[in-house]
Amino acid sequence: MGGQRVIERFNLRSRLRFNIDAGQIWLDESRMLLLHAKALGALRRELYDSLGAKRAHGLLFRMGFAAGQEDAERASKLLGAGDNYDVFQIGPELHAFEGLVKSTIIEADIDWEQGTFFGEVVCENSWEAESHLQQYGIGEDTACWTLSGYASGYVTRFFRRFIVFRETACTCRGDHQCRMVGKPVEAWGDDAYLEYCRPAEMDTAYQELAQELWQLRGRQREQMPSGKLVGSSPAFRTAFDLLSKAARSPITVLLLGETGVGKEVFAQWLHENSDRAGQPFVAVNCAAIPNDLIESELFGVQKGAFTGAQQSRPGRFERADGGTLFLDELGDLSPSAQVKLLRVLQTGEVERLGDDKTRKVNVRLVAATNVNLQQAIAAGRFRADLYYRLATYPVAIPPLRERKSDIPILVQALLEKYAPTYHKILNGVTDRAMQALMAYDWPGNVRELENLVERAVLLAPSGGQIELEHLFAGSAPATPQGVPVDGKGQVGNAEELRREQLYDSLLDDHFDLQAHENRLLELAVRRANGNLTHAARLLGITRRQLAYRLKQAGGEGGQEAQG
Repeated sequence: MGGQRVIERFNLRSRLRFNIDAGQIWLDESRMLLLHAKALGALRRELYDSLGAKRAHGLLFRMGFAAGQEDAERASKLLGAGDNYDVFQIGPELHAFEGLVKSTIIEADIDWEQGTFFGEVVCENSWEAESHLQQYGIGEDTACWTLSGYASGYVTRFFRRFIVFRETACTCRGDHQCRMVGKPVEAWGDDAYLEYCRPAEMDTAYQELAQELWQLRGRQREQMPSGKLVGSSPAFRTAFDLLSKAARSPITVLLLGETGVGKEVFAQWLHENSDRAGQPFVAVNCAAIPNDLIESELFGVQKGAFTGAQQSRPGRFERADGGTLFLDELGDLSPSAQVKLLRVLQTGEVERLGDDKTRKVNVRLVAATNVNLQQAIAAGRFRADLYYRLATYPVAIPPLRERKSDIPILVQALLEKYAPTYHKILNGVTDRAMQALMAYDWPGNVRELENLVERAVLLAPSGGQIELEHLFAGSAPATPQGVPVDGKGQVGNAEELRREQLYDSLLDDHFDLQAHENRLLELAVRRANGNLTHAARLLGITRRQLAYRLKQAGGEGGQEAQG
């Protein structure tokens, strides 16, 4: 098992990247932090002083629990489908690698098939115990709350059942060493310790206080629910607040924005939150209908109006009577359709194609375009009087690149939408994948994001996280890789690590040094097009040395080949 641990440590080091210029540290796709132990200890004390010991213990435990689950995901990825115990053992290695503690499993009763775990762990050099001793000295209580939470989260992730670790000995109580025992939650019985593990069972006094403050600050004013509209950025809130003010009025709304920003979703929200919510919502993409058919689609057609019109049928205006008609890509309407649309808006009456009878319609119109209508008016492609009729209440929907702070909540909403469709349970998005999403410029806006997330849900393994490779098909935005840590635990450089990994891969059971050297000599001569002087320069040796080695290898060292 010792050899296995050496391999694990090297794997961990080779996956660590320091990007000082960007202010980032990466372990695989997870962003890491290098913190002062004393600063973290000061924060820990603040928690004790402000929340009290009981609440601080619970918070620290659950913080550790979340970290343990993250590392369990990382351990599973490192060894994939390897031996269960080998993968499981990476947890203590990761904890040590992160500088938190040296953990040793001294006893473990594990049944992988039944999903049971009973174990005991010895913890040395616990940062938490050291910090607690410096702050409070020897006392009566244990101190390694984040470490207990970490072990609980890590093992819980592996066994897919709630495993709880509890510290049974701690140097902060004067014990020789820190020890933890872990077992399924039901095996602890009614132990009061379990209160620290369950947020729902904590005292709600602080939540009640927060609610009172919320009310006192006037934040409890009535707000319309956002429904399928997702966002909290200033740009999104500006558009949403403007939209919500028009929801319960009959005013015509013009939605402006680039392709893919979600104009139809905004229009649907407007309808669902209006007095017409129980009536039809009819959407028409004007750009998708040929010009010679658009008028019959919008206004209807009377039997015999033209060849092929074998029966009368209502248009979209009549179908939307009493409800909302959404005209998307309005800027692509033909000039004759623009004239008839203006007449309907002015009179509230529609006349089918080929009919002289008018029909009253009660329709709330919501229009949308990604065309600059004022430029289209100047170019003679759009009627000015129709524009002024439609632009009574314009709402500009921001592109995704101007509301990037909404990306994390949009991604979460899309995961919740698509994971059940593909029968997946996913644990969110890795830090590196999220960084790439935030760095991307999103020319296709929210629609492009939705397509990428759906693809990622399909590719990601159930129970795992969405990674960078799942999102972008060979065109991922460049993200800084940083400087790696070499096999000796020192910060090196990417080129040195690449070479070390190459050499390491060569050292298998069938390694033949002479054969590899001969092959390297041949490749150098080939790259130099037979010029031995240039080939020797590539190899870092003299021309005479190269000629001699080629001769020894039975090659063409005797030939002067372009000398």
